[in-house]
Amino acid sequence: MLSVAFVSTCPPRQCGIATFARDLERALKAADHSVHVDWAAINEAMSIHAYGSEVKWRIRQGHPESYRDAAVQINSAPVDVVSLQHEFGLYGIWGEPFDDHLTPFLTTLAKPLVTTLHSVLPDPSPSVCASVRQIAQRSGQVVVMAERARALLIDDYEIAPAKVCVIPHGVPPVEPHGRGRIKGQLGLTGRTIITTFGLVDPRKGIEYMIEAMQEVRRQEPSALYLIVGKTHPELVRRDGEAYRTALWQRVRDLDLEEHVEFVDEYLSQPQIVDYLLASDVYVTPYVDPTQITSGTLAYALGAGKAIVSTPYPHAAEVLASERGLLVDFRSQTQLFAATLRILLDPDLKQRLEQNAFAYGRETAWPRVGERMLAVLRSVASGSVGSVDGVRPLVVH
Repeated sequence: MLSVAFVSTCPPRQCGIATFARDLERALKAADHSVHVDWAAINEAMSIHAYGSEVKWRIRQGHPESYRDAAVQINSAPVDVVSLQHEFGLYGIWGEPFDDHLTPFLTTLAKPLVTTLHSVLPDPSPSVCASVRQIAQRSGQVVVMAERARALLIDDYEIAPAKVCVIPHGVPPVEPHGRGRIKGQLGLTGRTIITTFGLVDPRKGIEYMIEAMQEVRRQEPSALYLIVGKTHPELVRRDGEAYRTALWQRVRDLDLEEHVEFVDEYLSQPQIVDYLLASDVYVTPYVDPTQITSGTLAYALGAGKAIVSTPYPHAAEVLASERGLLVDFRSQTQLFAATLRILLDPDLKQRLEQNAFAYGRETAWPRVGERMLAVLRSVASGSVGSVDGVRPLVVH
């Protein structure tokens, strides 16, 4: 039996890393039912969550000594290997220098460590570069979700290639069928559905797709743009619902109330899959050119969707070979042109959907669980080297 300690945010905290880690836990256990997972859950500094019994330790975000204390407790537990899910905001405070709260954890932890980096920044500042190099030095293996991220770690951060492996973001195993039936279940019969889902914040560039809907509506009167997801909790704490309110005001100003809707919910995985299966086009109009991973984009590929996206690194990599259409950042003109190109060309739409699904099926959680389990076992046993299956299969 392999005993794994997760260091991550954990549901019911509403956080993309928490959702990812929960899905990963299930995938590991599906790959080997004997795997045991305990959690060190990262709490917001002023919040307490009603966790399940799997959470054995709690980390208070923003307090470096809390990270160190978690390492001490993990050291004394029957843990074979630690799986740490890293996003900078969870382990420090932005600034120059970056105030890295993970250092006490890394210097105290005595267990084998595998770190998954959910963000890899190009042209890193000296402090960010030092933080990532410290993680790599302490980790038996560093996992990233895109080849571009691996290249950055090797070239910009000077991390040894053997230390970095690529395991793509997992997605639910989905068969892309039932679009009409699911539209009926969601009350969307007769509508052409364009979707963006995930936690809403200004980095998503949703306002540009709202602007694009003016022309989409003119040429496709049945079009409906669904913005699915709650506002990011950190944004709500800082600014309330000002961003969502501004988006909705723009919808009203453009007289698009019949063509743009907000689904203001934090959805379960089955609900997300339903909205994806009901969609005719999936859009990620993100404005951050450094975004190295997008879980929502991975989900859309896994569901076999025709995708329009700005060219952030993850999208540029996975949407190559006619798996999607790329448009410039902050260009409502290109967003509506690409969306209409798909909607008005059934043959193109079908090719994009088939190519996306062929690529996405290799990233379904059962396969990702097997690959991550191989890495965890290798690091736990001290036999780190070439682990079969940790580089993504290239699908043409």
